Amino acid sequence: TMKKRLIIAGTIAALTITSGAQAARDHIDIVGSSTVFPFSTVVAETFGKNTGKPTPKIESTGTGGGMKLFCKGEGIDTPDITNASRRIKSSEFELCMKNGVTDITEVLVGFDGIAFANAKDGPDFDFSLRDIYLGLAAKIPGNEGVMIDNPFTHWNQINAKLPAVKIKVLGPPPTSGTRDALQELAVEGGCKTYPAMKAMKSSDKPQYKKLCRGIREDGAYVQMGENDNLIISKLTKDSNAVGVFGFSFLDQNGDKVKGSSINNTAISFESIANGDYPVSRPLYFYVKNAHRGVIDGLDDFIAEFVDEDTFGEEGYLTDKGLIPSPEDVRSGFAEDALSAVKLAL
Repeated sequence: TMKKRLIIAGTIAALTITSGAQAARDHIDIVGSSTVFPFSTVVAETFGKNTGKPTPKIESTGTGGGMKLFCKGEGIDTPDITNASRRIKSSEFELCMKNGVTDITEVLVGFDGIAFANAKDGPDFDFSLRDIYLGLAAKIPGNEGVMIDNPFTHWNQINAKLPAVKIKVLGPPPTSGTRDALQELAVEGGCKTYPAMKAMKSSDKPQYKKLCRGIREDGAYVQMGENDNLIISKLTKDSNAVGVFGFSFLDQNGDKVKGSSINNTAISFESIANGDYPVSRPLYFYVKNAHRGVIDGLDDFIAEFVDEDTFGEEGYLTDKGLIPSPEDVRSGFAEDALSAVKLAL
């Protein structure tokens, strides 16, 4: 019967991953976060140079997009690794499990800060988290605590200390981990400064999330794709516009743009590392363990990534703007990565 034939075909396909994969794919396939992408690329190039093996193919799909591809199943037509600028969600983990991707290892790469930046010749911004919330939220508290559509068009209407320029923020799309961090750490962070909104978190969580994370869609927030270079070129043309992207990217483009302070803290390597800068997040990659020993060089690539000379305090990724995690945390994840410890959520 047709159904039986499909089952047999499926079994053969499943076996192919263990026997014929070397012949079918000679390189490592990586997808995911645009923020982890530059770090992953440097490791891939170093791995290629040191081993003489093909340099891994890395696609910048955004964190959410990468998880979808990674969790589709096992086999050579699926990625070996996905990069993420937040931890895997339980819904994504469940999708993986449902599709037979049951053995995953999680690796914390380090940390990154979310930068709010504008052109070097533009005004200086010193935002509070509340300023960011009032600038970007779709709805804000009005009189008597009634939620109203965001009426603000200029930053100085929110806070007289801010520049008298139009609110125009160029930022990431919903598939991006940077967008998740912007909504959860910055926008929700500012929303929580209103006691009534904070109280809503325990009384009506879905409504709280909707109101505290919802971004306005009236043109003040301009959704860019997963392309941070495009944001930089737009910022250089419009010095009052603010762009949102990872600190490492700000670091690499310091000749063109400058970071804003948040809660009176300038964004820097130190302020992210010591936790003073309020909008920072962890960066991860996830490994499909069924592909180890099948996809040539996968174990070597992982070993290169978790080497102290790579993601440690003096490692070459710090030159690219990675903020290393504490030493004991690093060594724990390095051990997990090398011995393929299975993630259980």
